[in-house]
Amino acid sequence: MHFEEKIALNKALFSSLYDGEIQCFKSPLKAYRTRAEFSIYHHENGEIFYAMFENKKKIPIEKFSIADEKIQKYMSILLCNLNENLKHKLFGVEFLATKLDLSITLLYHKNIELIAQDLQELATRLNLKLIARSRGKKLVFNGEILRQILNINTKEFLYEFNNDCFIQPNTFINEKMIEWVLSCIENDFRQDLLELYCGYGNFTIALARYFGKVLATEISKKNIEFALENCVLNSIENITFTRLSSEELSQALKKEREFNRLKGVDLDSFKMSHVLVDPPRSGLDLSVVEFIKHYENIIYISCNPISLKENLEILCQSHKISRFAFFDQFVNTPHLECGVYLRKKA
Repeated sequence: MHFEEKIALNKALFSSLYDGEIQCFKSPLKAYRTRAEFSIYHHENGEIFYAMFENKKKIPIEKFSIADEKIQKYMSILLCNLNENLKHKLFGVEFLATKLDLSITLLYHKNIELIAQDLQELATRLNLKLIARSRGKKLVFNGEILRQILNINTKEFLYEFNNDCFIQPNTFINEKMIEWVLSCIENDFRQDLLELYCGYGNFTIALARYFGKVLATEISKKNIEFALENCVLNSIENITFTRLSSEELSQALKKEREFNRLKGVDLDSFKMSHVLVDPPRSGLDLSVVEFIKHYENIIYISCNPISLKENLEILCQSHKISRFAFFDQFVNTPHLECGVYLRKKA
């Protein structure tokens, strides 16, 4: 789907809720995708090829020009360095790239412990982070933590995460999204920030210096561990990360329940002027929508315009949309990322 067509369709989708200007951010056309997952096609002559599914049929591919340049480079290098043991029962390959790192995951329908030596030699020969997975088993060679640098308004932020974390798959657009959020709040009266679905701190780290304090929630223990490390990497000390669901946090703030995970956290000390949500494709549960309606300023990042519209139809009863943006995360597909900034009505 072409960019202009995608924009027109989504403007029409939200026309009943917002008739103002919508900022549109284009992605590079090539080498933008930082995560790529391929099936493996085994030819009868013993050769293997990367493949993608089209109409439920596996189609071999020779190149993938939208992938990060490091991924494109190592696609062919990897296949050329797989011996017969490593080819056998291989059914998938996943690549994850950052500006600084690359990891490759090989997926097998066999006991990977039997080929551990071959895997170690491959990781050493190619000098890369290599992961192998099969049912119930995972082997890691040369580590699995990736480092990333994001350039936000000429300032650099450092991050660490692994491929089990949710990662924005288009680094260029990710930087634009964070910069857009900062542009929304730069002239606001700001106190403290509440962030739901914070992950490893993708937005949190860059926003922290604009607020007195930040309370950020995430249910993944591993994400919280990386978020805390990312605070250290960026010398940030005003963020409190809690491993709670949005519903649990709502209960805690309303003093309906107490949680051991909040031991030592004084919730009453936070004066929230803004709330940021970046939910999964299903959007916000009704209970979370009702919860965030109490805050003056809402920043909503969405990967699904349909669920976003459903949530906005409720939020717009108490809030007015002040800013709207479209981010073309996946070029030439129907997918569109949205950013909405809402202010409470007088």
